[in-house]
Amino acid sequence: MYGALVSGNHGLLLNVGTIIFGFLLPILLSLMVFGKKKAKTRGVPVEVGGEPGFTVRNNRFDALVELPWEGASTLAALFEQACTKYGRNKFIGSRKLISRETMTSGDGRPLEKLHLGEYEWLSFTETFNRACDFASGLVKLGHNPNLRVVIFAETRAEWFIALQGCFRKSITVVTIYASLGEEALTHSINETQVSTVICDSKQLKKLAAISSNLETVKNIIYIEDAGVSVDSGLSEKMPNCILSSFSEVEKIGKENPTDPILPVKTDIAVIMYTSGSTGVPKGVMMTHGNIIATAAAVITTIPNLGIKDIYLAYLPLAHVLELAAEAVMLAAGCAIGYGSAWTLTDTSNKIKQGTEGDASALKPTLMAAVPAILDRVRDGVRKKVEEKGGMSKKLFDIGYKRRLAAIEGSWFGAWGLEKVLWDFIVFKRIRSILGGHVRGVLCGGAPLSGDTQRFTNICLGAPVEQAYGLTETCAGGTFSDWDDESVGRVGPPLPCCYVKLISWEEGGYRTSDTPMPRGEVVIGGLSVTPGYFKNEEKTKEVYKTDEKGVRWFYTGDIGRCHPDGCLEIIDRKKDIVKLQHGEYISLGKVEAALLTSNYVDNIMVHADPFHSYCVALVVPSRRSIESWAKNSGIECKDFTDLCQKQETIKEVQQALMKAGKDAKLDKFEIPAKIMLSPDPWTPESGLVTAALKIKRENLKTKFKDEVHNLYE
Repeated sequence: MYGALVSGNHGLLLNVGTIIFGFLLPILLSLMVFGKKKAKTRGVPVEVGGEPGFTVRNNRFDALVELPWEGASTLAALFEQACTKYGRNKFIGSRKLISRETMTSGDGRPLEKLHLGEYEWLSFTETFNRACDFASGLVKLGHNPNLRVVIFAETRAEWFIALQGCFRKSITVVTIYASLGEEALTHSINETQVSTVICDSKQLKKLAAISSNLETVKNIIYIEDAGVSVDSGLSEKMPNCILSSFSEVEKIGKENPTDPILPVKTDIAVIMYTSGSTGVPKGVMMTHGNIIATAAAVITTIPNLGIKDIYLAYLPLAHVLELAAEAVMLAAGCAIGYGSAWTLTDTSNKIKQGTEGDASALKPTLMAAVPAILDRVRDGVRKKVEEKGGMSKKLFDIGYKRRLAAIEGSWFGAWGLEKVLWDFIVFKRIRSILGGHVRGVLCGGAPLSGDTQRFTNICLGAPVEQAYGLTETCAGGTFSDWDDESVGRVGPPLPCCYVKLISWEEGGYRTSDTPMPRGEVVIGGLSVTPGYFKNEEKTKEVYKTDEKGVRWFYTGDIGRCHPDGCLEIIDRKKDIVKLQHGEYISLGKVEAALLTSNYVDNIMVHADPFHSYCVALVVPSRRSIESWAKNSGIECKDFTDLCQKQETIKEVQQALMKAGKDAKLDKFEIPAKIMLSPDPWTPESGLVTAALKIKRENLKTKFKDEVHNLYE
């Protein structure tokens, strides 16, 4: 990714005058010291009902925010009113496929490479008309509001059109990750008694394989993909289903228009099946009012959000982060360009050489990301800097350190003339990786390390804001303020909800702790969902409604509240293990610290009460390990063989010790033994979620023998 910055005769081989200027100006500017900014109040304590605890609300609003504007109380109403309001403005865009090629990698694996064209756009009005046509087509197929639809597809324009089409008929949409396995997929469809499945052609084969186990499915609507033919024999494999293409349903609807049947805010809009880090997936029921409240709240936190913004959509729409983000963009009149994690940048896996990645073609101003993606961006940039060395590395290091000192200290150069200088010399070309116009990145789905947050913030020259929410709270929870330059925190409560800390005596976290109250994070308010579909027992376990009618969700996460009202997630109840000698170890905290090592692509730390130490399964960074092996003169047959060598294990172990010490972990928190797993953990393998969080129980089951051997 970083190659563009340091390649070519004109990259960073600047003239002597510019280099001297780059060295001397920071020194001069460093003499200009201003007092530190006074801490800004972002959240304030408030008295609420329910279980006693320490509660805060957003400082800018006295009452909870419910609507983006009067009358937009459902997603159907929001969609119609936004399309009327923004009319001919461009809204959703997709890239045209020019060609699809299959190549062979160095180890013999087939690699698909795509040649993609520019973005082609639909206006708000055109999108609305297509959604209406699709809705009428569903009716013609025999669908009615009492039947549910499942969307089982990758993020794309048709996903959004299908969703809004269903809402035009008050149809509840069930969302399922495209990466979900056959057993979980069958469970989710049968539990919700779905009548119609909307999928892309890639997922069609999965449905055909399990069609005999699907109890209620009558219609399957597949989204056509350019260059991909649908097996003509699929209809015979699914004799109980009517197979139709997405465009056919739209055409039928256009020829047979029907009146809308619009929902109310308390109707269930979406049943979202989580990929779940434990157990079988659970279906979270979200009302129209829940999603609208989150969208209305987020709009208040992003400055100058509007029709000039372009949002790059590539995260799974079956994940609450992306679903909520696109509702925000709809309400604000922003353009949404659809892409993919595999085609995101010019060097992404599926991008044909010489073809622009999605970010380069779209030039977005706003993006959402999960920590794993930003970690890879950070590691890629750092690796390219190290490889280039020389003056390029010196300039990068100086520029980065100066910007870091400016942000964390009180130097004038934080965002002034010195920033312009370093942007020109160093950071401008890094930003071109994501199109060069990004003014803000929202990160959610899992904890983001402070190191990655600051690194990305400096390199992009834009806020990288953490948000905290869950599927059960419709992504509504907390959201970092745009002007908050701190890292490691997730911000104050969104104005649609309250955040409460409740003491957890067993874990030693209390609201009476100093200097900050600590405890289990409980979220209450308009974004909190009704509960789990057909799972009253689990719903009663983690949801409560207080005497004032406010609904609360008990997250299981441990947080502390800073004096300015911002939340920091510091632990998770389920991740805490008591070791043999009585020490408590937080697995998630340790994993987050060790992930900062350049050698680590993914990691699962394991501990049990019968030992005084912990162990770890590590997916090593193939590029970093192979580079180290080459420089060390270590020969091997393949990467699997390299991961089994004692020299490699020792090298990674030492790197983990350093990362642990840098993070101030105690000795017992640093894994005493490790195993290197050469194969990456993917959502398809069931070892990580769609948001790339590890599925601890699945990993423990798969690597049961390996973990046992580490304790021998």
